[in-house]
Amino acid sequence: MAVGGFVVVGADAGRRYGGGVTAFAALSCVTAAMGGAIFGYDIGTAGGVSSMDPFLRDFFPDVYRRMKEGGAARASNYCRFDSQLLTLFTSSLYIAGLLTAVLLASSVTARRGRRPSMVLGGAAYLAGAAVSGGAVNVSMAILGRALLGVGLGFANQAVPLYLSEMAPARYRGMFSNGFQFSLCLGALLATVVNYGAAKITAGWGWRLSLGLAAVPAALLTVGAVFLPETPNSLVQQGKDRGEVRALLQKIRGTDAVDAELDDIVAASAATRQGGASGLRLLLTRRRYRPQLAMAVLIPPFTQLTGINAIGFYAPVLLRSIGMGESASLLSTIVLVVISSAATLASMFAADCFGRRTLLLAGGAQMLAAEVLIGALMAAKLGDEGGLGRAYALALLLLIGVYSTGFGWSWGPLSWLVPSEIFPLEVRSAGQSVTVASGFVFTILVAQYFLAMLCRMKAWLFFFFAGWIAVMTAFVYLLLPETKGLPIEQIDKVWAEHWFWKRVIGADEAQASEKL
Repeated sequence: MAVGGFVVVGADAGRRYGGGVTAFAALSCVTAAMGGAIFGYDIGTAGGVSSMDPFLRDFFPDVYRRMKEGGAARASNYCRFDSQLLTLFTSSLYIAGLLTAVLLASSVTARRGRRPSMVLGGAAYLAGAAVSGGAVNVSMAILGRALLGVGLGFANQAVPLYLSEMAPARYRGMFSNGFQFSLCLGALLATVVNYGAAKITAGWGWRLSLGLAAVPAALLTVGAVFLPETPNSLVQQGKDRGEVRALLQKIRGTDAVDAELDDIVAASAATRQGGASGLRLLLTRRRYRPQLAMAVLIPPFTQLTGINAIGFYAPVLLRSIGMGESASLLSTIVLVVISSAATLASMFAADCFGRRTLLLAGGAQMLAAEVLIGALMAAKLGDEGGLGRAYALALLLLIGVYSTGFGWSWGPLSWLVPSEIFPLEVRSAGQSVTVASGFVFTILVAQYFLAMLCRMKAWLFFFFAGWIAVMTAFVYLLLPETKGLPIEQIDKVWAEHWFWKRVIGADEAQASEKL
């Protein structure tokens, strides 16, 4: 049945496969999740480095001068960091990631497998860390960011697919949400490093922050070399059934894997019979319209919560309200710890309460927090001066409430849901669309947030609140529940959904129900 987009497809549907969680599968997924750590480290590093005086003095002297000016020449609180060159430093990574995801990563992941893409991603990120840490001018710093973006393009394409395909169906939420939890740990590492680096009086602390991105990248690169490929990818590449069956038995810890293997083989056979590329199938077949809509819309919705604006520029934002450099970095550490704890809770809650429940409750929590943040800044923060201590603490508390709501809902689930809803024949292409869509809006937020903050001031947070209301309604009406369903059977939920069954048509719905 369907009520407001909620669909139930057999209470025991996700438990018909044999096996459970094995140490082999868990260790493989922990290693792969380092792809999230490199993403999180970058998000945490970019904002922290951009608030450090030595970095601004060396690379962005105009911004540094506005920070230090006093009297009539002093810039507005909302405009001190408004520099398109500074935001290009942040967004160049995501421009490179977008081009990599669209032009390279999808085909490599589909044809060569998830593991080679992770190796390539880690290697490119290592190169980017070296160039960034050794930068001597703005052009070199931006080149380093672009190389980091190539690494993220491959990692964000391959890692969520790897986690979804390796995880047992009834624990897929926990395994896949490990990507976001790893992202939070990467961001936490970055904020701690930033805090310590800012204390280095010689002025080279920012090089340490940027260069240490090599640590999670090395863990991913070396670890991926020893990872097994996913059974789904091996079947897609035409490997021997006996070889795949032996690997699946090792992953699941049982000999009873024939039902799962049959579903994987059937999904792969559909690709060969279609004779078209995954991207062409995804764009032309009505059967895939619901999944395509999720891939196109969920990543932009995630960005329009405003989370990356806060993630990129939290130290910058806190300095804008009058905090010092050290205090703003320390406060950011506290916020990341809170967000990490919420994401850890989501790893267990997603398979217990379901995806929809967490997205709806998290959306309501973020909406309330954004409205209050905007109201506080509009009422108490003018163009000059800072917030009083009590109001600054209240603002930090509200940002913490907001970060918690994101951490246990849209943060991890915006990676989980798109990675699990695509049939095998279009899975790599679908993930490519998801990554590309996310990068496009990440670029827009990274490039224009500071300019929007300067012009819209506190109203910017009401802008984000409006989008949170829209995306929460979207989930209620249009996203079915996928908790516990085997990954190769999720196609069924669209054929039973009150709206999507009309979009895909009767013939396509019947085809989905037979899978």
